[in-house]
Amino acid sequence: MFALDSRLQQDCLLVGDFPLCRLLLMNDSNYPWFILVPRREEVSELFQLDADDQRQLWQETTLLAEILKDTFAADKMNVATLGNVVSQLHMHVIVRRRDDVAWPAPVWGQHPAQPYAGQQVGQVIDKLRLVLTEDFQFTGEPA
Repeated sequence: MFALDSRLQQDCLLVGDFPLCRLLLMNDSNYPWFILVPRREEVSELFQLDADDQRQLWQETTLLAEILKDTFAADKMNVATLGNVVSQLHMHVIVRRRDDVAWPAPVWGQHPAQPYAGQQVGQVIDKLRLVLTEDFQFTGEPA
């Protein structure tokens, strides 16, 4: 049974689900920073997914990155899997702008996280509701 890593639960807000991945929003308003987590148990590396799941992960990652680039006016999209702190396989999809607090450095360890205020989270979700329409279910929507 799939269970989200406790560190991801602690650091992120649940947005919803693609066919394979759970979509999370990193609770850091410095950047529109999203995380895709394949809903498969005990997977820490890309190569541990079967071929169909690997393709699906890349499709969901690519779709999300393209949508986020347009929706949040990115200058550059950062897409990465690291797993040095959280071993559960997860894909970071981060909107970068030349005027963000860490540009051009990586986001990790540059500045303390600035948690979203409730209204800010709603604004991010509202933007996503306009563009994530096919094969995506927002949290709280009926199955």
